Amino acid sequence: MRIGLYPGTFDPLTNGHVDIITRACRLVDRLVIGVAINRDKGPLFTLEERVAMIEAEAAALAAHTGVEIVAHPFENLLIDCARDVGAQFIIRGLRAVADFEYEYQMVGMNRALDDSVETVFLMAEARHQAIASKLVKEIARLRGDVQRFVPASVHRALMEKLR
Repeated sequence: MRIGLYPGTFDPLTNGHVDIITRACRLVDRLVIGVAINRDKGPLFTLEERVAMIEAEAAALAAHTGVEIVAHPFENLLIDCARDVGAQFIIRGLRAVADFEYEYQMVGMNRALDDSVETVFLMAEARHQAIASKLVKEIARLRGDVQRFVPASVHRALMEKLR
């Protein structure tokens, strides 16, 4: 069984994330979405809310693709999380050159820790390349329209949270 791990904070889940999840399903039999607890970032949504958003979107994708998709909260090293879930692949989405520079360093460190886990990069679709959770939150806080950047259920949750 090919198991992939797609890690992130997902605060909130965006259409860019959903695009990567959908495309990752073509590569694996089981996709674990690693939801980073990351207390240092001070997320807008609680861990439970982020997991619920992912599970809601993943249910439809799993039914459509036939791939098992599960959300898995983690607070340890990414490579340890990959081992914990039995992942052979870490899946990362790239939007721009700046993403690649950071990810290149991460791959090097992860391979030094465990060279049996490969990292696979998926380029974001052009229409999603500018989407970043941080920017979505900022636009929403300033009362801008973010409907085209996030799934409908996430948009409702975001508007409720920022009320």
